[in-house]
Amino acid sequence: MEGNPPIMRRSALAAIAAIGSASLLVAGCSKADDNKNDGTAKSAGANAATQDFVNVSAKKGGTVTYEYSDVPDSFDPGNTYYAYMYNLSRLYARPLMTFAPGAGQKGNTLVPDLAAGKGVPSDGGKTWTYKLRTGLKYQDGTAITSKDVKYAVERSNFARDVLSLGPNYFQQFLVGGDKYKGPYKDKSGKGLDSIATPDDSTVVFHLKTAFQEFDYLVASPQTAPVPQAKDNGVDYVKNIVSSGSYKFQSYSDGKQAVLVRNENWDAKTDPLRKQYPDKIVVNLKVNAETIDKDVLAGDAIDLGGGGVQAATQAQVLTDAAKKANTDNTYGGRLVYMAINTKVKPFDNVACRKAVQFAIDKVSVQTAEGGPIRGDIASTVLPPDIPGYAKSDVYASAGSKGDAAKAKDQLKACGKSTISTNITARSDRPQEIDAATAIIASLKKAGINATLKQYPSGKYFTDYAGVPKFTEKQNIGLIMMQWGADWPSGYGFLQQILNGSAIGASGNTNLSQYDNKDVNSLLEKAIGTQDDAARNALYTEIDKKTMDDAVLVPLTYFKVLLARPQYATNLVSTAAFSGQYDYLNIGTTKK
Repeated sequence: MEGNPPIMRRSALAAIAAIGSASLLVAGCSKADDNKNDGTAKSAGANAATQDFVNVSAKKGGTVTYEYSDVPDSFDPGNTYYAYMYNLSRLYARPLMTFAPGAGQKGNTLVPDLAAGKGVPSDGGKTWTYKLRTGLKYQDGTAITSKDVKYAVERSNFARDVLSLGPNYFQQFLVGGDKYKGPYKDKSGKGLDSIATPDDSTVVFHLKTAFQEFDYLVASPQTAPVPQAKDNGVDYVKNIVSSGSYKFQSYSDGKQAVLVRNENWDAKTDPLRKQYPDKIVVNLKVNAETIDKDVLAGDAIDLGGGGVQAATQAQVLTDAAKKANTDNTYGGRLVYMAINTKVKPFDNVACRKAVQFAIDKVSVQTAEGGPIRGDIASTVLPPDIPGYAKSDVYASAGSKGDAAKAKDQLKACGKSTISTNITARSDRPQEIDAATAIIASLKKAGINATLKQYPSGKYFTDYAGVPKFTEKQNIGLIMMQWGADWPSGYGFLQQILNGSAIGASGNTNLSQYDNKDVNSLLEKAIGTQDDAARNALYTEIDKKTMDDAVLVPLTYFKVLLARPQYATNLVSTAAFSGQYDYLNIGTTKK
């Protein structure tokens, strides 16, 4: 997911087995001694939240404020694909499974949420059955049923002309998914046959092929229930019906969302959520530097979780007291540049290889903020995702690029120069700086790229994620950042490399890469039960992709977060790109 889920390194069964310890961890958090907090928490030390919960408290009340420099793709749990929105949406939307709050890789522990237990596979992993917890209710007190889960999956995956922003795994893998036109066009009201609801508490998924990691798939917010009678398509975002511990008090598109306690949420049905603050405010389109100031003052949390800006980074790292309130961790993400294989001359592999050799990755790393913001990358899979194997197909001295080899590849594809466009998100200064560094590198090899900037909120819906737009605008190079949808090679690779994932809008396979061998290997991998054999296939996919030169790995992302001093229960989790887990953050501020 973009800036999204990394969630990684653990088989589904092993993760499920850890439920007991995860529950103890969360319970321990809820039983903290409030007297330890007087409103001005003492520093726990640098990187403390990557190891355990910081400023632990069960204090209730107050307002927790989040700030974001742009607007999210959507607050609709069925129409979003950013890690921070997957994280935040759990406050008002409960998927079948989710991730227990925990530090680092402990945060990858998969636990039941709306479901009473893990999925029960049958037919070799082609059928998965889930039972819902008893007593589940929406914010209006009406019962949540399995039919609402079925409908949520149908609207989020099969109405791509209406809701196009999330992934489409269910559409790809459910029996009949290639023919079903979605609930808005379904006049029968029966829905997709391959999602069965034999009773109000049971939902059964019938897949075309075995899917050994299905429990991870249903942890996406796309399985959070939606009452069909209350759904009005893309406008559902204006009146989301909560199944979580908070509900929307108000929503102003592009400006602000305010959440308050959901009085019909029952803690007896939910061992994870604690409902600490009275109110949660999300302010949008806040200047990035202003967000840093507010975070350092203890007044806000950076919703995007991308870390402090370059100027603030220098400020906090040179001040011992401020550095002690920071967390620097891998986010399970890759910062890369996609090469659009449908835009000439990048339909020629030699021209793509010219780009690979030309880029000075050290200059890109520096533009992003230096080693503290990421290690130089040379593979598709980051080191903390299963299937990673060290490799550098386009190595250059000191990773500073090789203009001579780049020019040789240009000649091989019949070119002496290339003119193209490169995109970056207008509200991400470091991404713009990285793109600018790339432009300088490419120029030395005779590749002339012009920067085009587009806002994050519409980057995938209107610009970089719209193949027709990129082809018409001669956009050959696209800046991107990606994290696993769940902690496996498949969870990382599927949506950026599989040809079946290419969409007319909301597309994340930005290279428009459609390689039959890679597609087949991905399908084979997800049906393979043995972990070692499955991971070996992910390694093979990585190698084939790099040989085809369809994307340029830039850095293995690291984030530098500043901890707001009044925020309680802060923990940096691998489940959401190293962000703080938003599920149970409270405040000591009066």
